[in-house]
Amino acid sequence: MASWQAKTTSFVLRRWFKPRLQRATDAIAARKVMTGPVRPPQHGAQAAAGSVGGVAGEWMTAANVPTVATLLYLHGGGYFALTPQSYRPVTSAFALAGFKTFAPEYRLAPEHPFPAGIEDAIAAYRGLLQDHAPHQIVVAGDSAGGGLSMALLLSLRERGLPLPAAAVLFSPFVDLAATGESTRTNSDRCAMFDSESFGRAAQFYLGDGDRRAPLASPLYADLQGLPPLLIHVGADETLLDDSRRLAERAQRAGVKVELKVWPAVPHVWQLFQRWIPEGRMSLREAGVFFAREVGS
Repeated sequence: MASWQAKTTSFVLRRWFKPRLQRATDAIAARKVMTGPVRPPQHGAQAAAGSVGGVAGEWMTAANVPTVATLLYLHGGGYFALTPQSYRPVTSAFALAGFKTFAPEYRLAPEHPFPAGIEDAIAAYRGLLQDHAPHQIVVAGDSAGGGLSMALLLSLRERGLPLPAAAVLFSPFVDLAATGESTRTNSDRCAMFDSESFGRAAQFYLGDGDRRAPLASPLYADLQGLPPLLIHVGADETLLDDSRRLAERAQRAGVKVELKVWPAVPHVWQLFQRWIPEGRMSLREAGVFFAREVGS
């Protein structure tokens, strides 16, 4: 049973945020719509500017909390918007759960189109490897950051670099060609995006590039040899089928994968975890998953 908080938040976003984003047809205007206020970290967590592998970003830690692992968190925003500071509700929750978290400020389109963001994610991961064993590193990302997380794993595998212990994907955007049936069937139900949203994001990020290129749309990649995956997505999201199909393809490739579909929640509801109980539940489940895989 979905909470009233999830239903209310979805209703408000559908009536207020979604129409504004639909009217923002260029990247700069859409970026302004998506950029909200920067909030302080959750009580008990501390944010600090830093750099890993030559990539600037933000560390989120929590004093007096035993460290489980180091987390590389890749934020969402359609590859053209938002920052690590936008994601403090998520990164501070992970820090309080024992994950020393670095969120890189990877370069954004259209000023820095594909594959600039992937290059920054690889550089940050390489930087973490200098001080951490790969089995002590985990990766997470949401929306475009979920797609970027998958592209990172694929890139590491192709380069013969050690893979992290596990990855968590929140509503990942892994099909820039937008071929999933849910992009149409959930276009009205989704609290944030309609069927046209993904074509605009793909144009900002790729220009006239191939929207099914594996590193741009990991749904079309060979997924063999990847670490365990946990995928959370909302039942009403336009991106629902990105998650479903990714989980199916990963399972066929022999990857250990868990998929959970949540009712009535908005896209990346984890950002609203202070208000939506499902956000806190999802983050807790992600932490338990990571701890289990790091300890296995």
